[in-house]
Amino acid sequence: MDSSFCLKLALGFLVGSLWVTLTTLSAERFGSKVGGLIGGLPSTVVITLLFIGYTQSPLVAAQATTVMPLAQGLNGLFILSFMLLIPTGLNRALPVSLLVWFSLAVFLYLLKLQSFLVSIIGWLILFTFCFIVLEKWMEIHSRGKQELIYPPSQLIWRALFGGAVISFAVLMGKLGGPLLGGIFGSFPAMFLSTLVITSHIGGAAYSRPVGKSLLVSGLINVPLYEIVVRYLYPSVGLALGTAIAVVFSIGTGYLTFQWMKSRLT
Repeated sequence: MDSSFCLKLALGFLVGSLWVTLTTLSAERFGSKVGGLIGGLPSTVVITLLFIGYTQSPLVAAQATTVMPLAQGLNGLFILSFMLLIPTGLNRALPVSLLVWFSLAVFLYLLKLQSFLVSIIGWLILFTFCFIVLEKWMEIHSRGKQELIYPPSQLIWRALFGGAVISFAVLMGKLGGPLLGGIFGSFPAMFLSTLVITSHIGGAAYSRPVGKSLLVSGLINVPLYEIVVRYLYPSVGLALGTAIAVVFSIGTGYLTFQWMKSRLT
């Protein structure tokens, strides 16, 4: 196993640990909209594209974004499946939603999509569908801060769990061969970690509002980051392209939050 991949694996664990912990803490202290917003901002995708650009070339990293917006839309269906089933219990919601995701991911991989425009259109259709289901059919209402008291060991558990899930996805992407590697390249590790932890903390009544904001933020901010990277990496290079894309995501995150405050119930 080469040193660059080991570094990517370590950074994936570190970023996953910090991001999942920050997301769940923000949801508790500031409400489900803030927590979901943070969880949906680009995190592991930044590392993924950066390392592709570093170990191969910025052009290859840009080309790798072709299927990513549509893959993120499919991840939205994973969240939707989880939220529909979580009232029946985590033991049912998690395996069924993973089965839904895995089936869709296999189909996407076998499709061998080459058109970025088709990927964008598919992402927009899936985002619209997920948003309508969440806002009009499921009627999940956002929640304010939670008055929770827990020992420091729970924060450690969250960090370890989040980092482990994301590291597992990164590892499978490397070792799983062409099929599993392609599938796990779009694995919703951040979404899964956050939903499982929030379900463990407060049950369906807590995880569903966080999941609602998480879906909206993730399906807006991550694909927009991927689009920016696609056009910046070949023209301005890896470092400057990443820096500009991250700053751009901060701006889209702020606008997303303003939109969520006015549009999400």
